[in-house]
Amino acid sequence: MYLEIKARLRDALAKLIRAKYRVELPIVLERPPKIDMGEAASPVCFELAKRLKKAPRQIAQEIQNALPPIPGIAKVDVAGAGYLNAYFDRGAFWESAQAEAKQTSTTQTAKHSADKIIVEHTSINPNKAAHIGHVRNAVLGDTMARTLRYAGHNVQVQNYIDNTGVQVADVVIGLLHMERRTPVSVKMLAMDLRFDYYCWDIYAKATHFFAEDKERAAKLRGETLQAIEAGQGEAAEVGQVVADAIVTCHLRTMARLGISYELLARESEILHLHFWDLAFAKLKEAGAIQYVQHGKMAGCWVMPWREEGTDKTSGTNTEDTKSQSTENTEDIEEEENTQDKIIVRSNGTVTYVGKDIAYQLWKFGLLGKDFHYAKWPNAPEGEEVWATTSGETDPKAPPFGAPAKKVYNVIDTRQAYLQDVVAQGLRGLGHAEAAENSIHLSYEIVALTPRCAAEMGYELSPDDAKKPYVEVSGRKGFGVKADDLIDRLEAAALAEVQQRHAEMSAEEQKRIAHGIAVGALRFFLLKFTRNAIIAFDFEDALSFEGETGPYCQYAVVRIRGIRRKAAEAGAAREPVTPETAQKLLAGAEGNGLWEVLLAVGSLDYSVDAAIVAQEPAFAAKYAFQLAQAFNNFYHKHHILSEADDQKRAFLLGLTELVETQLVRALDLMGIEAPEKM
Repeated sequence: MYLEIKARLRDALAKLIRAKYRVELPIVLERPPKIDMGEAASPVCFELAKRLKKAPRQIAQEIQNALPPIPGIAKVDVAGAGYLNAYFDRGAFWESAQAEAKQTSTTQTAKHSADKIIVEHTSINPNKAAHIGHVRNAVLGDTMARTLRYAGHNVQVQNYIDNTGVQVADVVIGLLHMERRTPVSVKMLAMDLRFDYYCWDIYAKATHFFAEDKERAAKLRGETLQAIEAGQGEAAEVGQVVADAIVTCHLRTMARLGISYELLARESEILHLHFWDLAFAKLKEAGAIQYVQHGKMAGCWVMPWREEGTDKTSGTNTEDTKSQSTENTEDIEEEENTQDKIIVRSNGTVTYVGKDIAYQLWKFGLLGKDFHYAKWPNAPEGEEVWATTSGETDPKAPPFGAPAKKVYNVIDTRQAYLQDVVAQGLRGLGHAEAAENSIHLSYEIVALTPRCAAEMGYELSPDDAKKPYVEVSGRKGFGVKADDLIDRLEAAALAEVQQRHAEMSAEEQKRIAHGIAVGALRFFLLKFTRNAIIAFDFEDALSFEGETGPYCQYAVVRIRGIRRKAAEAGAAREPVTPETAQKLLAGAEGNGLWEVLLAVGSLDYSVDAAIVAQEPAFAAKYAFQLAQAFNNFYHKHHILSEADDQKRAFLLGLTELVETQLVRALDLMGIEAPEKM
């Protein structure tokens, strides 16, 4: 509602200024710092003063006198040297809040636009178990997708599976050359539910194996990558078994957090269905890439790149996962960590960035080809997941190939340069608009507090123990596996639930503990802005106080407790009219109630801000502030024992409005609103 009323004010001001002064201006609206200054303020008169050569306050008074009535706004005053301050009609706002609360999710999504938006997230290399950094990627992407859908956009969620990259090749080498396993024995191993844990250790061991002999590493990697890309031989067979089994593990892990996908876009099909061949031909024809005949990159196809202002040593790597990278650059061969703009290596294999250019062209409908699709055979229970395939297309497959208007690529900030290379590839082919609409939703790493690392069983040096956070490394096998993290959070939450609700069945205790654990983790990863490094800590995340998921969940639990008690007491609640609400929202006490109601009606404002700023943290901030506003309100007012019938009905109604919007805000973050905690 807040956003809608602001839009009416903006339109009215723009129309008046256009008619009265013959000036077109963007109308900026700000939220005043104090409630007695109104709900929206515009500094537009200061900009007009420069053009009209008048005093800003004089222009503001002219506009105030000429402004027609605006639905939802009680008055517009002149403030200071020339601000226009708008005061909302509190009674009308109450009525609108009641109507909005009655809207179902079906009503909200009925306005979906036809233009498709793709949100690609998670995109973990299928070579080992998911870790906490990958979870940040998935939670950011899932929340962004939920937020866009809530705002009425047609969203499709994709998960890019790099099943032909260096990381998969390293595990294949570990299995075939270090452990001397056969494809049959690998298939047997892959049936284990913790196969991703097994490969986590293999990957770390392979790092040491390669470090012993770099020439051997280069030879084995080159041969294995070629075999995997061609889809031929034992290496390719084992690579497919490894990748498919670990993708299934990843899907199970993310399902525990309420995260799902519509399409798994596999890199193998970019090669086998000749997406890359077509993109390669287009890039060569357009002159977007060049063949190098001499020097260090001889035999490679590269994308020319201006060096000015480009930091190529910030952790980028042509084969890094799109999720949080954990590889240290010194552990990667020079050829792979300094020559980021190589598109095709001298041995003919394609770098990740080359295949991603082909994938981006497909997303925007610019490739002239489509994938084949089949259902993923081992999707989590209750989910339908589709994947690209080299086989025949299932005729029941959704129209995944329809072009997107905009694409959000949720990828580690350390791969910003590579994302720039992909965008440059689109521009080089003449697709500047697609490059502009290919958005890198970047984020910083997730580390651990020393306390958390110690709790997970890692031995820290005295120096590490003094640091504010400890970085993780998948290559070295140091990090928190996502499933271990969820298990630990669930165990801690369960202990709390058992202590508070011994009367509950064990099944119900576990269900509530799971909801608290997921809420704690998702909120903790969302409350920080994307450019902030997160130092994860169990105790901080699970706290029922402060800016945490459980704090917001507990506000809902408290509200539902009030409703139950009201129902048990047989307290009938008559509808509160706008006129009654207007009286109760006036004066000093009314201002406090108005601030709660205004927070209730500002969810649309926070959703819009999250989309415009591409910052899912706004959802967490809104939920916390609303929960905080309710708790302050709860401690000031005796809701159930209020003697005045009309006021009690209003307080109960306001409480229910908070519940509705807080549940919606939590849902944007994929957080359950439990009945009890």
